[in-house]
Amino acid sequence: QVQLVESGGGPVQAGGSLRLSCTVSGRNFGSYAMGWFRQAPEKGREYVASISASGGNTDYAGSVKGRFAISRDNAENTVYLRMNNLQPADTAVYYCAADLKWGRLVGGVANFWGQGTQVTVSS
Repeated sequence: QVQLVESGGGPVQAGGSLRLSCTVSGRNFGSYAMGWFRQAPEKGREYVASISASGGNTDYAGSVKGRFAISRDNAENTVYLRMNNLQPADTAVYYCAADLKWGRLVGGVANFWGQGTQVTVSS
């Protein structure tokens, strides 16, 4: 079984930065593509970014490209999301996700999900 635990969320002012972390328990972390999604109040879940199992490929939603960066440390079973120049529109619960197929994450689907961490950006 794979369990995902996010951390690093919190309040931040517009223009600020945060780094989210997602630590994964269970075996074979290096076999899983990892992704970040978010859900704002009264809105559906939105794809943010993903990274392939090897870390050699990344993908971003257009709304965050150039501001967010996803990375992973397979030795630490952890995936990160560095978020710069945060804006109020980025306010949401951010979820970490894992799947054996990177393409599924890009398509918004995943086998395993974390519980989420709240990010609140004030203007």
